[in-house]
Amino acid sequence: MTEDECTAREVLDRVGGKWSIAIIVAAALGPVRFTELERSIDGISRRMLALTLRNLERDGLLTRTVYPTVPPRVEYVATDLAREIYDALVTLTTWAERHRAEIAAARAAYDRRAVS
Repeated sequence: MTEDECTAREVLDRVGGKWSIAIIVAAALGPVRFTELERSIDGISRRMLALTLRNLERDGLLTRTVYPTVPPRVEYVATDLAREIYDALVTLTTWAERHRAEIAAARAAYDRRAVS
C-alpha cells in the first residue's frame, strides 16, 4: 500500500467518528461557521472541533472558505463526497435517537445481571 492509499476502515473511522457525523450533517445543509458548530454540537471542545474540521477538510469532505473581513469569517460546507453519505448519516442518527432509551434500558439490565 502506498502512502496515498487509505483503507476502508480509515474512511469509516473518519466518517463515523463521534464528532464527524454531526459536523457533516450540519455542513451538508449549507455553509456553517465554526462558532455555529461549536454551539450546536453538545460536548465538543474548541480543540476537538478544530481538529475534526481539519481532518474532514484534508479528507475532501469539507471545503473551508476564509472571507477577508475583520475579523476573518470562515465557513465550512460539505463537498459532493460528503453530501453523498448525508442520507446514510441522517438515517443512522435518527435510528440512534429513536432507540436510545431502549439501549439505555438494555445496558441497565445487563449491568444489574453482571453485578448479581
